[in-house]
Amino acid sequence: MTGLDLSSPVAVVGTGTMGQGIAQVALVAGHPVRLYDAVPGRAQEVAAVIGGRLDRLVTKGRLGAADRDAARARLTPADSLADLADCGLVVEAVAERLDVKQRLFGELEEIVSEDCLLATNTSSLSVTAIGGALRHPGRFVGLHFFNPAPLLPLVEVVSGFATDFTSATRAYETARAWGKTPVACADTPGFIVNRIARPFYAEAFAVYEAQAAEPATVDAVLRESGGFRMGAFELTDLIGQDVNESVTHSVWQSFFQDVRFTPSLAQRRLVESGRLGRKTGRGWYDHADGAERPEPHTADRERPPAHVVVEGDLGPAAELLALIREAGIEVRVEDENEGTRLVLPGGGQLALADGQTSVEFSDVVYFDLALDYRKATRVALSASKDTAPRTLAEAVGLFQALGKDVSVIGDVPGMIVARTVARIIDLAHDAVAKGVATEEDIDTAMRLGVNYPLGPFEWCRRLPRGWAYDLLEELHERDPSGRYAPSLALYRHSFATDQREGTA
Repeated sequence: MTGLDLSSPVAVVGTGTMGQGIAQVALVAGHPVRLYDAVPGRAQEVAAVIGGRLDRLVTKGRLGAADRDAARARLTPADSLADLADCGLVVEAVAERLDVKQRLFGELEEIVSEDCLLATNTSSLSVTAIGGALRHPGRFVGLHFFNPAPLLPLVEVVSGFATDFTSATRAYETARAWGKTPVACADTPGFIVNRIARPFYAEAFAVYEAQAAEPATVDAVLRESGGFRMGAFELTDLIGQDVNESVTHSVWQSFFQDVRFTPSLAQRRLVESGRLGRKTGRGWYDHADGAERPEPHTADRERPPAHVVVEGDLGPAAELLALIREAGIEVRVEDENEGTRLVLPGGGQLALADGQTSVEFSDVVYFDLALDYRKATRVALSASKDTAPRTLAEAVGLFQALGKDVSVIGDVPGMIVARTVARIIDLAHDAVAKGVATEEDIDTAMRLGVNYPLGPFEWCRRLPRGWAYDLLEELHERDPSGRYAPSLALYRHSFATDQREGTA
């Protein structure tokens, strides 16, 4: 099945940021576009704004002058919904209120033809509920673009409970014809991206609430060790704390207050104080002109240890052994048993984050997971008050000798990157098991929708089988609220073979 024919007009209802972007995408793809807004005169104003954006595309060499003129000629402001009668697709981008959207589509159903595809760009409401009031909900689908729509490639094509397969396929192929990368998903709270991304924010906020690290340190570790484009605190300041919290709250409520999606009290206080991020000049960070950005905690220089003793193969951190040798530090292999530990000259141990805490052991420093230990520019360490100062100093000196900045955080289980990645992997497996989307589409959505360095299943294939499950089990033992309880889907994946090593 092919997408919408180029001769078929596309209507966009709602002229905010998303509506403008979707209209521009359809225009540049070659469709006639009808632009409607309930505010009189607004559609005419926005048509001029879109024309200005097309001019800038010409200036940047991304669009020819003739193509711009043709696109402008295809853009028509509509004075009423009746002007949309001959459209083959209507995309709604109005206020995120169920009653408003249901009323709008009820009116549209009386106007457009029976074969007109109706679509909502909602990011937080149920596609099924919006289409539930229609006489013919089979032609109703979610087309969730990401902001800014002309630049970001991802479109989540969401099938409601009553959406026909042919309608979903038609919407999918239309998005692809527009130069986008569509992913298909079922109508679940948060769809793909906003469902699976919740731990990225939640775990960063949890580390902060536990007073284990300040926002600047958490963000630096997520970027420089985890490989994420932005840290959770700076990203939510960019999104808007009110917007981010609203999505989290919506997903939490839609899952019947599932503890895995519990909102952050610290973020709630930030919203209540009016510190919404860049748009208000203050959020987790001060965004006023000339304001100094706080620096992440970076440990003072320490002498590297003369040698380390390896116990086990270090699992996901095995690459460290080559780096240690390249730094001129002797590596002694005295124990071939399974494990993820280095013994330091003073007798203390250095272990990869596993969901346990330093305080449980006599003299252990934990280090965090990294996307690529060779490329990472920062590594986080955690220790308890009982950890010997010499052990911590030797651990700091070791990573500094490898060319890494070191951030020492509080004694929180799972640290920062490890617990975040484990929870993202868990939610991804759970989503596949419940028919939300395929592994491939989930990986694509998380890479393109929120710029993750790897999709959850790509992460999983880099890690030993059972790594995420084991870490979450340890976290669950220390926090039995259910927040970290691994899903049945992750359990099945982890124990699908007798051999706990290998690929996802």
